[in-house]
Amino acid sequence: MKRLPGLTAATFEPAALALFRHQAAHCPPYAAYLKALGLPWAHVAHLEEIPFLPIEFFKTHDVRTCPAEWEPQEVFLSSGTTLQQRSRHLVRDPALYRDNAARIFEQYYGPLSGWTFLALLPSYLEQGQSSLVAMVDHFARQSGQTQPAFFLHDHAALRAALAEAKQTGRRVMLIGVSYALLDFAAETGPAPELQGLTVLETGGMKGRRREMIREELHQELQLAFGPAGIHSEYGMTELLSQAYSLGDGRFHCPAPLRVLLRDPSDPFSIGGRPDGAINVIDLANIDSCAFIETKDLARMHEDGSFEVLGRMDNSDVRGCNQMAT
Repeated sequence: MKRLPGLTAATFEPAALALFRHQAAHCPPYAAYLKALGLPWAHVAHLEEIPFLPIEFFKTHDVRTCPAEWEPQEVFLSSGTTLQQRSRHLVRDPALYRDNAARIFEQYYGPLSGWTFLALLPSYLEQGQSSLVAMVDHFARQSGQTQPAFFLHDHAALRAALAEAKQTGRRVMLIGVSYALLDFAAETGPAPELQGLTVLETGGMKGRRREMIREELHQELQLAFGPAGIHSEYGMTELLSQAYSLGDGRFHCPAPLRVLLRDPSDPFSIGGRPDGAINVIDLANIDSCAFIETKDLARMHEDGSFEVLGRMDNSDVRGCNQMAT
């Protein structure tokens, strides 16, 4: 983890391959998966040759590397309905997650000290043990803001907090799950307090509203928040790093994160296609598994950015940023 700030495009692949070999030998669920595949993992020489662990393993197994050496100091659980089994990410050092998240945010948005963070994340707060809530709480504490960051369903209080925050001269970011932002926008309308903010949606309708494509969601939000582009975060419980879209619908990966696309019908056919299902490498996941096969669909652009197109059929509705196609 200490090497993450020094990662570059040139050093990412050697670092990823070294971590792959370590986790292939010392992460029991991953090692068992590779053994079942009959893969001679010691001969893997390129990222595209790595088999990625299906994300469902985080629901059914303790995904830990060198588990005999440590006990979890924090456990993050995915959001979901009462009928869904929630993924569990066992965290060895909570401070490392928060420091990495802050470093990534500042890469795209500048120092935390220049921001006031307000958040509409009701379902995450109610279910508990959310990595997103932990991240936003850390950002708010590090920013030095005096205002509370979280609002459940009190839209009047949030509206007043936004007005107060704008008077400080700091930049104001409203972070919200999609359905909660839509509810707030519908109730409040294009009020002055909602103008001039940076709105960061994290996806997720949670069955509260109909699913919609990102363009439709952002257009509806812009009716209340103004014409500036709506920002987005791509993250999930199973990751310790996040990608951000700065208002144009394209996500950009920070140094510890890389997205590869696979053929949705062949999990071992990786690369060489503009559209496909997401395999993600998160080098911050040194103590769990850094190589995860998700159920998200994406389109890759020549500059390395990607658009999230939706979910594969029959996959769980999750709380991270995925829209229906």
